[in-house]
Amino acid sequence: MLTDTSIELRSAKPSLLMRTIKWLMSKRPDVFPHRAEDLEPFLAGRKLPKDAPMPESFRTKFDAEEWEAAGQKVVTLHPKSGPGIWHMLYFHGGGFVLPMFKEHWPLAQAMVEKLGVSISLPLYEVVPESSHTRQDELADAAFAKIAEGHDPSKIILNGDSAGGHMALSLALRLAKTDGPKPGKLALFAPWLDVTMADPGMQAVEPHDIMLKIGTLRACGQVFAGEGDPASAQFSPLFSPGEDLAALPPTRIWTGCHDLFIVDSRTFTGKLRDAGVDAKLYEYEGAPHVFMAVVPTRESKDCLHLLGEFLAE
Repeated sequence: MLTDTSIELRSAKPSLLMRTIKWLMSKRPDVFPHRAEDLEPFLAGRKLPKDAPMPESFRTKFDAEEWEAAGQKVVTLHPKSGPGIWHMLYFHGGGFVLPMFKEHWPLAQAMVEKLGVSISLPLYEVVPESSHTRQDELADAAFAKIAEGHDPSKIILNGDSAGGHMALSLALRLAKTDGPKPGKLALFAPWLDVTMADPGMQAVEPHDIMLKIGTLRACGQVFAGEGDPASAQFSPLFSPGEDLAALPPTRIWTGCHDLFIVDSRTFTGKLRDAGVDAKLYEYEGAPHVFMAVVPTRESKDCLHLLGEFLAE
């Protein structure tokens, strides 16, 4: 169950910079269509999306490696001083249908510089041009490759939004094997139920400048393909307690103006009920994946807490 120690409001009101950036974000073109009926033509009429390229400056700031897992590209960034004690496998968000955003690169930079970690970022194939099975294959292969050369107990899985779903799903799959397991799990505004079933989201929706319930449901169906989007395979919120009990220590960060905060609260309670060391950090007025706005007080606090988590 949720307790006063499992959920913490870290910011009672948004910083001025966060409010300003949120207003600017509200004036930008929508990342996803706001109407569910517009999703199919949005996907059908597009060119194959491309990942935002890694900034060239990263080649001098970090030791950058480019490699493949399951035939898909992965970028690893090490501090110039050498590989970090912790290696983070980070999955970017985008509803499973959008590639790496340019905003993900500064977030990766901040985590390497502030936390001293190495970070590997899979540039996975997106649906519907590819399939969820290809995304899972990449996640499995990338973890296996990293674990060959790095202590698995010092590997942390992380991701934002749909990427948080991928990190969690990978952790659940690994927990059922006899192979190496990650030491920790961090989730930034994770998408936990692709059916968006909790009616409590309706109260949050007017405040979310990026996400809409109907569009996300439609996107979740595209992601699941012929599968059942309400199954634990596609909506890990519904994983049984015995599966959750095998997860490593977990931390979740979500903004209060993010639709996913409703399921983040529910999931944190389920983790605690299963005996997992879990905690949720919330930020008033913060939008979806606020931690990618790295100059803000809220993002800096998120990375500070992540650093403390790694030091535990």
